Amino acid sequence: MPLSEPESAQPPTEDEAEPALANPQVASATNAVAGEPTDENQSDLDIGSGQTRMEVAYGAGDGDDDAKAVVARKASLGILFEQIYRPWNGNLGPRWVRNYAIFRHHVYGIFRGKGHRHYNPFVRLAILVIFLSSLTPIAMIFLSVTLSGGEGAEFLNRMWGVNRYNLWGQVLGYWPRNLCMWPLLTALVVGGMISDDRKNGTSAIYFSRPVTRTDYTAMKYLSASVVLGFVIVFSYMLYYAASIVFNGEGWAFLIDTLPYFLGGLIAGILLVITYTSIGMALSSVSQSRFFAAIGFLAIIFGTKVVALMIELIFDTTMFYILSPYDSLAHVGQWLLGIPANYEHPLAFSVISVLIYNAASIGLLVSRVSSLEVTRE
Repeated sequence: MPLSEPESAQPPTEDEAEPALANPQVASATNAVAGEPTDENQSDLDIGSGQTRMEVAYGAGDGDDDAKAVVARKASLGILFEQIYRPWNGNLGPRWVRNYAIFRHHVYGIFRGKGHRHYNPFVRLAILVIFLSSLTPIAMIFLSVTLSGGEGAEFLNRMWGVNRYNLWGQVLGYWPRNLCMWPLLTALVVGGMISDDRKNGTSAIYFSRPVTRTDYTAMKYLSASVVLGFVIVFSYMLYYAASIVFNGEGWAFLIDTLPYFLGGLIAGILLVITYTSIGMALSSVSQSRFFAAIGFLAIIFGTKVVALMIELIFDTTMFYILSPYDSLAHVGQWLLGIPANYEHPLAFSVISVLIYNAASIGLLVSRVSSLEVTRE
């Protein structure tokens, strides 16, 4: 006696097949698969003109029930594109031209925004106010010369004239320069230097050209340091030159004060390098310019406050080596021959400055080397 066939092998009855044919959309899809002509919607398909009707079929359910094909009731038209990549066959500019383009993009953006980096008008105004504020001693020197004698002129000349204390204060004075001016300037300039590239995918434009990551990092670093140096170092040089011109000083005054001027100049360059290194490192670890700006201000002010509290409680200045500003101030006092305000050895402050710069530049190089070509 032959064995009976499995139930799944039996053909469906007429009543079971009728609901499937009752749905016109399913029937149309079935006829299309079987090669049979479909309904009038078939006439809307025009492959030759580059336009076609896109239909979607998918299975719904978790796999335990029967999957059903669902066809979009209202199909949408799509266009078929053909994209052909044409490589650049022209002559590339030299390496310095490509690097100068990066430098110009960031520096010229402060003066003109068209075709260069966009700086918010508030940022431009803040940079202008900080620069003019750094030139305040020049106005005081001019006022002391205008008064031509008297106690007022002597007081102004003593307060803002050229001496080793005023040269140190022009760069490393805490109030108002390193409390309100230099940290704010660094936060505004360095904040979005690399974080904007990580956020907007601008790095793909740089690295799609023959720009190495070393050139990219160096030009970004140079752009930020030039802006800071223009405000900090250039204002310092103007202050020294204006004092000589307004007071009509001779070669004897120049020879006597030149060593102090050079010491302050070196201290100003160290300040620009250290602040730029810390700011660029923070800008490379985030996609937000606000994180880099707030993080930089937190490092400068936070370490200063912590070291000050420890000094007040335990009567020791050793923890000032944690503060970048205090380490630079200690080195600057030694360069200009000013009695130090710190009890710990100078070597500790020098090592602190070196560690801050080495760690910041190392973090910057590491983050740029892992920067993706595409948008992150």
